[in-house]
Amino acid sequence: MSRSPIIDVELAEEPIRLGQFLKLAGLAEHGGHAKALLEAENVQVNGRVETRRGAQLGYGDVVAVAGQRARPVRPA
Repeated sequence: MSRSPIIDVELAEEPIRLGQFLKLAGLAEHGGHAKALLEAENVQVNGRVETRRGAQLGYGDVVAVAGQRARPVRPA
């Protein structure tokens, strides 16, 4: 089974809260959806389940939801 490619999401500055990043990266449709994903333990950060909406992400952290992966990166 192949892993999905990681989507790079450019951030002007770090850190960013996980709930915000889920929306920005298109992994959640809105804040309520992000909250539901986290409460259902459907979100992983760097391979570990994360349930805190306010968890801080930095450049290079990999967030996975339902087979999709994204990470915050510095602007090009």
